[in-house]
Amino acid sequence: MRNGDNKKIAAISKIQFKGKRRIDWHAVEIYLKKYIGTCYVVESNKNRIHIGKDFPDEYANSEYTASLKGTLAKAKANAAQNLPQLIQIAEKTQYTPNYKEKHKLDAKYGWYRYNTRFALPVYNEKGNMERMNIFSAQMLIRYAANGKLYLYDIVNIKKETSTPPQQSLYGIKPISY
Repeated sequence: MRNGDNKKIAAISKIQFKGKRRIDWHAVEIYLKKYIGTCYVVESNKNRIHIGKDFPDEYANSEYTASLKGTLAKAKANAAQNLPQLIQIAEKTQYTPNYKEKHKLDAKYGWYRYNTRFALPVYNEKGNMERMNIFSAQMLIRYAANGKLYLYDIVNIKKETSTPPQQSLYGIKPISY
């Protein structure tokens, strides 16, 4: 999908992980295990991003995840539903070397951050979709000793406020892959 400013957005069609007070991160972790061993290509630079066995645990139990509350926690949990498209539409932003001893093997060659965007539906009290909320996020990619890139976590999730609710409902156009 694309929004009014022609930027690609991964649309998530339903809210699978709900919680008024707390997200069931264990359920999210179990859901993410289906991606282990898969690989997706970033369209902008053709990099192959692998999903390793450490990803579900890091995604659901990282310090960043523990700090999330409310809408942002719900956004991260539900972004898991469209992981392949989040990777495909991502754009690389920066590289940083690895400075932490604990990552000397799994991120031997450092870290990349990729920007991505996704949209979540907002429903009214009758259960009808009113609009889509658009979020930006960074995917943290580790450059491992085996020379492969692995998705490590999705961080820095922010709700975009530049797109009015009416435009985010009607201004999103499907794109083909």
